[in-house]
Amino acid sequence: MTGVTGPVGAAERGQTRIADRVVAKIAAQAAKEAVDERPPKDADAPRATVTVHRDTARVRVTLDLAYPCDIGRQCGAVRRRVGERVKALAGMEVPEVAVQVERLHRSGAGNAPEGSTR
Repeated sequence: MTGVTGPVGAAERGQTRIADRVVAKIAAQAAKEAVDERPPKDADAPRATVTVHRDTARVRVTLDLAYPCDIGRQCGAVRRRVGERVKALAGMEVPEVAVQVERLHRSGAGNAPEGSTR
């Protein structure tokens, strides 16, 4: 019987691989957390697709936003939050987060008649 003495080198330990779909779920949840105002009930939850190469993830997030809002600020918040959470939870660098706003949902749609302006 042989025993291992001393620490085992990194090359001999193996590695952990995190599936793309897990990184996508982390990104989608982070996008949901980053949005200031919750979209109406008929809005879709944020979705994410990722491409992972070694320790780098490129992320594409698709989401609905409430309107009116500062769309640029919301997208920036999503980019920052997704990058932070993927790095913290999956240990991957995120050099690119593409945010696609699929739909804008009018806030307080039941308060104003259709076609009116303020």
